[in-house]
Amino acid sequence: MTLGISGRSAAEITLEAVRSGDVRPEDIRIHPDTLVHQAEVARAHANPQLAANLLRAAELARLDDFRVLAIYEALRPNRSTAAQLHVIADTLNSEGAVLTAELVREALEIYEKRGLLA
Repeated sequence: MTLGISGRSAAEITLEAVRSGDVRPEDIRIHPDTLVHQAEVARAHANPQLAANLLRAAELARLDDFRVLAIYEALRPNRSTAAQLHVIADTLNSEGAVLTAELVREALEIYEKRGLLA
């Protein structure tokens, strides 16, 4: 299993490589497969909530950092309309981030009930 999303192995990430500037952010960014594996371990140890969180994290790890931050910002109370959250959920779903899309729809339902939409 690789450490980074770049495919670089953990053995290649050394202090010397960091100091020389040979290590890039994508070299130390966790690979989605690692998160899926950790979810399987969590599920095997009777921790379904952690497993679900790790599976959503695996979906998000495939997205650009700025996109993840934009989704996070959109999910803050009173920041988005129902239509905007529907678009985010639909887009995530079409990109295969089904669990994260489900979470956005769940948040939308709660925000509608509690008056937390923009």
